[in-house]
Amino acid sequence: MIEARALGRRVDLAGNAQPLTILDDISFAVGAGESVAIVGASGSGKSTLLGLLAGLDTPSSGEVRVDGQSLFALDEDERAALRGARIGFVFQSFQLLPALTALENVMLPLELAGVASAEAQARHWLERVGLAGRIGHYPRQLSGGEQQRVALARAFAPRPSLLLADEPTGNLDAGTGAAIIDLLFSLNREHGTTLLLVTHDEALAARCGRQLRMRAGRLAEAVPA
Repeated sequence: MIEARALGRRVDLAGNAQPLTILDDISFAVGAGESVAIVGASGSGKSTLLGLLAGLDTPSSGEVRVDGQSLFALDEDERAALRGARIGFVFQSFQLLPALTALENVMLPLELAGVASAEAQARHWLERVGLAGRIGHYPRQLSGGEQQRVALARAFAPRPSLLLADEPTGNLDAGTGAAIIDLLFSLNREHGTTLLLVTHDEALAARCGRQLRMRAGRLAEAVPA
């Protein structure tokens, strides 16, 4: 489903300083329907890696392939189109648009994709995540857990084949985070979506089929289920 080949990311520093290596020679593949956790300490390169896999940033070396398509052989508009059609996102900070209601936030990717039944589908997904009674509320009127449920509904509504999640419970208390993770894995099983998530939470990582452990910008080890 998605593959990284010798992926590297370096940042040039001022003056004659050596470039800062953030990622170095990362290679792995994730099959369709797999659930994989990327784990490691803060600063190990996890979120940078996820950004490259999504095509939100460009690598200094190597490539990413999504369903056999080389991501960085595409131009920026083509990568955006691929993301819209194939990839869903869940972020630690929710990334909801504050001026839109819960319903409008979930409708947005559907409308951008030209889905005629965007409102009906958005309502369906908000019901699935337990927010049927909150569809007209704005993000500021929702709790953190409710905002993350809206984000899950938005991510799953276009029925992506790949879901990328960056610390999806990072801003939630333990109880709310556990409920969100139960929902995430439930939706994932039902729809056969490939799941790749970044997390500090070892319990969350253990629920994935396998783990990729990062250390100082390198892939240190792969941990099977």
